[in-house]
Amino acid sequence: MARGGAVREGPRRVVGQRALTPYLFMLPGLALFAAMFAWPAFISLQMSVSSYRIVTPVTFVGLRNFLQLANDPQFHHAVTNTFIFMGLFLPWAVVLPLLLALLVNRRLPGIHAFRVAYYLPVVTSMVAVAVAWRYLLSREGVLNWLLSLVGLGPIDFLLDTGWALPALATVEGWKSMGLFMIIYLAGLQGVPKEQLEAATMDGANAVRRLWHVTLPALLPYISVTLTLGMLEATRSFESIYVLTRGGPEDSTLTLGYYIWSTAFERYEIGYASAAGLVLWALMILLAMLNQRLTRQQGV
Repeated sequence: MARGGAVREGPRRVVGQRALTPYLFMLPGLALFAAMFAWPAFISLQMSVSSYRIVTPVTFVGLRNFLQLANDPQFHHAVTNTFIFMGLFLPWAVVLPLLLALLVNRRLPGIHAFRVAYYLPVVTSMVAVAVAWRYLLSREGVLNWLLSLVGLGPIDFLLDTGWALPALATVEGWKSMGLFMIIYLAGLQGVPKEQLEAATMDGANAVRRLWHVTLPALLPYISVTLTLGMLEATRSFESIYVLTRGGPEDSTLTLGYYIWSTAFERYEIGYASAAGLVLWALMILLAMLNQRLTRQQGV
């Protein structure tokens, strides 16, 4: 009570309202997470320990699907191809976008048009990209015409077991390169200009400024592109489906296509779910490994 008998009223507080309000704001996000991730993940986990062929009832089989995967030569072949594909794809995700970003990170007339042109494949449908590349890579395509000018070829890029996987990595890499270039461009805006100017005054040329100033500042972005590139490589599917269907002779059979063909061509839903869980675990392991390595480098 204030002096003179006047009663001072403070702000009214409803018991429990402040504790409940943040959770109300989280409800839409939690509902989306439950519908789009948690529930499908639970169903996939349930299917992975079951035998289910669409026309037959779901039967619990325990770890039988995983034991069968451990002895499946085609699954082992798909895992090997996935790692080879990743090795072929990563230069398109880490090295070439960095060079491209350095090239277009300049104040030149029309440079924005170049940035848009390099980013356009990212927003283009993978199916459309794959169909266009089929004409480029065919025996009568543009690439073989260019090779014929120097007395080489022709090469069946999509029918030769030695060329098919590198050709698919090129298609996927060409489409994804613009996205990684944008990440590097964002990183280049944060490179300390004072350090670049100081290095210039000390007589450092462009290569030394790149090596000692720019690249250390870009290490967090290199880590991000490396992680995203590995994850993108492990889940590649559309280009394989359109261009090779896993052939020739399973030379382009990766984990993504193996899971799809097991589920929707052989109708072994439970077995495909077990392979999908293995792929999910592989992606988590690769992301954790990359994070651990980058932390050791002080990124």
